[in-house]
Amino acid sequence: MTYNTSTELAEKYQALKQLEPGLRIYDAAQRLEVSEMELLQLQLGNGVIRLRDNFMEMLPEVKTFGTVMALTRNHWVVHERKGVYDNVSFVHGGSVGLAVNPDIDLRLFMNRWKYAFAAAIPGGKDRILYSLQFFNPAGEAIHKIYLTDTSDRDAYETFVAKYTHSEQVTLDFKAAPLEVNPGRNSLNPDEIAAFQEHWIRLQDTHDFFPLLKKFNISRTAALRFAPEGYTRQIEIGKISTMLEQAAAQQVPIMVFVENEACIQIHTGEVHKILPLNSWINVMDPLFNLHLNLDGVGEAWITRKPTVDGVVTGVELFDRGGKLLVYFFGKRKPGLPELETWRSLVDAL
Repeated sequence: MTYNTSTELAEKYQALKQLEPGLRIYDAAQRLEVSEMELLQLQLGNGVIRLRDNFMEMLPEVKTFGTVMALTRNHWVVHERKGVYDNVSFVHGGSVGLAVNPDIDLRLFMNRWKYAFAAAIPGGKDRILYSLQFFNPAGEAIHKIYLTDTSDRDAYETFVAKYTHSEQVTLDFKAAPLEVNPGRNSLNPDEIAAFQEHWIRLQDTHDFFPLLKKFNISRTAALRFAPEGYTRQIEIGKISTMLEQAAAQQVPIMVFVENEACIQIHTGEVHKILPLNSWINVMDPLFNLHLNLDGVGEAWITRKPTVDGVVTGVELFDRGGKLLVYFFGKRKPGLPELETWRSLVDAL
């Protein structure tokens, strides 16, 4: 939706917050049909500061904050993980960033990183939430970093002062959404046998994406044309069962949530599973997951061969076939997957 002035948008936003005081900025942006960054910019100079876009220089310095909370989300899933933002590096000419740690574990696709802000915003109960927030060219939030009670606020303030942009003005942008070729929804009859043969000969889970590209097929279509016994569609409600069983049996798992610019990974046990209406929530001290089952169109069990044996996954897609969240048992290259995880998924 187009608003005539920023004042008009600010008035609409304020009225919405008065009606629903606990409404998050992401949901408010959806209601007002604007990007989240447009709402954040309304507070520019009042707790919000635009930062320079020196991402490759900035991100490795976040480790000076100590323990933070990293947040990555898509429309239906939110992934929050506490830890130290360490070991940040960049490969492929800087197009891909990595943060490989037991706690903060990220894959960053830098061609979709465009804007950065520091925000100090009231969070209720007289608290101020200090954060770094990153946006794509369309003004959609792709990744956020929040200070925790144990973070080094002085290091944060030093960081913000160092990277403050010289132009603290409202940005007017009209970027088109990212265009992605999801691939075909079917295979020709003469391609099916070759596709299944390539699947059976996979050597690593990372070989799956090149397989999709080779046959120009969408991920959900690939699951339908997989070799017999390698995929199975399951009821969406089984996801609650899977998480509850993982918690009850203390099976360490891996939880991947992605958007176009970031993949965030949790590895470890889950403990406190709280269903609430359509939401499944993991509410652990270091890891929170919020999954809205209303947005899930399909849920699949997948089995992909590797040099270490078959790797079993559970993958969830929205109604348009976009991957939302996927689960594996905890594993490292060179080791087979946990039998406890495989048994848990087989029971679904």
